[in-house]
Amino acid sequence: MKPTKLLLASLLPLTLLAACGGGSNSSVADAAQPDAAVAVTIAHVNDVHSNLAPTTTALTLDGIATKVQIGGFGRVKAAVDQIAAKNPNTLKLHAGDALVGTLYYTLFQGKADAELMNTICFDAMAVGNHEFDDGDAGLKRFIDDLHAGNCKTPMLSANVTPQLGTPLAPKSTTDYIKPFVIKEIGGEKIGIVGLTVVGKTEGSSRPLPTTAFANEVTAAQKAIDELKAQGIRRVVLLSHAGYAFDQQIAPQLTDVDVIVGGDSHTLLGDFSGYGLPKVGNYPTLLKNKDGSTVCVAQAWEYGKAVGELQVNFAADQTVQSCTGVPHLLLGDTFTRKDADGKTYTVAGAELDTLKATIAKDPQLLMIAPDASAESVLKKYKDQISQLETQVIGTSAQYLCHVRIPGGASKATGCTDATRAHGSDIANIVAQAFLAQSLTSDIAIQNAGGVRIDVPAGDVTIKTAYTLLPFANTLTELTMTGAEIKAVLEDALDYALMTGGSTGAYPYAAGLRWDVNVSLPKGQRFSNLQVKGKKASAWTALDPAATYKVVSNSYIAQGKDGYLTFKTVTDSGRALDTYLDYAQSFVDYVKKVGTLNKLPVSDYSTQNFYDKTGALQR
Repeated sequence: MKPTKLLLASLLPLTLLAACGGGSNSSVADAAQPDAAVAVTIAHVNDVHSNLAPTTTALTLDGIATKVQIGGFGRVKAAVDQIAAKNPNTLKLHAGDALVGTLYYTLFQGKADAELMNTICFDAMAVGNHEFDDGDAGLKRFIDDLHAGNCKTPMLSANVTPQLGTPLAPKSTTDYIKPFVIKEIGGEKIGIVGLTVVGKTEGSSRPLPTTAFANEVTAAQKAIDELKAQGIRRVVLLSHAGYAFDQQIAPQLTDVDVIVGGDSHTLLGDFSGYGLPKVGNYPTLLKNKDGSTVCVAQAWEYGKAVGELQVNFAADQTVQSCTGVPHLLLGDTFTRKDADGKTYTVAGAELDTLKATIAKDPQLLMIAPDASAESVLKKYKDQISQLETQVIGTSAQYLCHVRIPGGASKATGCTDATRAHGSDIANIVAQAFLAQSLTSDIAIQNAGGVRIDVPAGDVTIKTAYTLLPFANTLTELTMTGAEIKAVLEDALDYALMTGGSTGAYPYAAGLRWDVNVSLPKGQRFSNLQVKGKKASAWTALDPAATYKVVSNSYIAQGKDGYLTFKTVTDSGRALDTYLDYAQSFVDYVKKVGTLNKLPVSDYSTQNFYDKTGALQR
């Protein structure tokens, strides 16, 4: 590709030299000027997952639990502009997974994401695994939308090669996805290499079988070596492979200087005083194979944060120093609860104190959304209000929801079967999750994650997102049969205990049981049976066998009393697919067309004995 110049305003003297498709480019090397020290700022995001509108989060501020609006693409745009305004040598990078997770993707299939991204004009984006959730054709459609504007953001991955003649490679294998791009900043050249996580992309997304995924380390080094052959040794690896992997790959690579990451949704920096976990430093400083410094950074998730990474390159092209700040993007309205538990909006002197606290920490950025981005967002938000009424299927019967079997529902459409076997719709939700997981044998869902009955008649987008209203994603866990029984015992114990929640009661697909709540914990579940997707009959759950279980991300983290899930997750045997759980239900309903009550044999609770030991019928 012939090098081209991109002339920007004096605010951002950034020049696009080449979007390289592999092989050397001697013209770039020949034109290189003597090396000089250069300071570069990288404004970066990752794992936005179509969270284009702001959400609400709880932080501990001045020692008080406080809810505040956070994120939204308007704030992302405003923060990136603010960073670029004070740092002329700014690169704007997106570390992948722009897509999938909210109605903005369900209804607009990446078009809304692309138009909002084009208000920023990212200098490069890594291909995330979820960019393949609608196959190669879906990723092509997104890139076409992204390139329909003036930005032409390069889509990068050094280890993804589509087959010639497929949607992503109509004329050549680098038509849509480049291994790297070269930028000129402050008069100096910087190579940006993309990287895509292999395992979960092949196992949990939907790329074509002909699309090749190379080993991440091998492919990254190959691309870096191609840049080095052109005289470029300032290298940023734009990695969608996770924080743990980024730390593993850094010492295996030569000539890598910066790793801007995504995939693991990691919030780096110290936010422990605000009620958030501390995972690692921002930036995390490591050494590459040459013994030179590597700066590793990541900026949480869902557009809640923008990373601001300052990298000082020495004249020999190695990193002299790097520092930075991850900014949480906050609104200016805060709510708390008074002594009586009533919610109130913080105002007056209390608000002044709160704002002063925020102003002291650059990690907390109270910022108004950018007006131009908000205008784009409003167009899609207004359409969503109309499209929520879109019919995605039909319910043939009234699908009742009760949290625990044995509990009578006052709803007219509920039958005696709910006393014996529990919720109709929670069992169907579990079936939907099992169907949407490509690798799982069993699905487990907590009763409290399901919120409403579903009446007979039309099922709409709004129905699905009212039924499953939380920001949960599907998580796949590798567990033994003994651990599965243990987590069921955990959940029921929490559902029954004082101070627990009835919402913890488990529902499942591909798994059924008898339960006796009159017995002590550890003895309540019996006759556990499993039937995998391809199995024709139920068989006893083998305590020593290994099974793949799909659940929602909330309980996969051990919430609602699912303690064994937390043990499994902490041991590294959990994979968050980041598939929105409500969208997964939408996709399932569209596929099956009509929802019906399950056969009694497929209800997870086959027999329920109450606190007196009486069988519910």
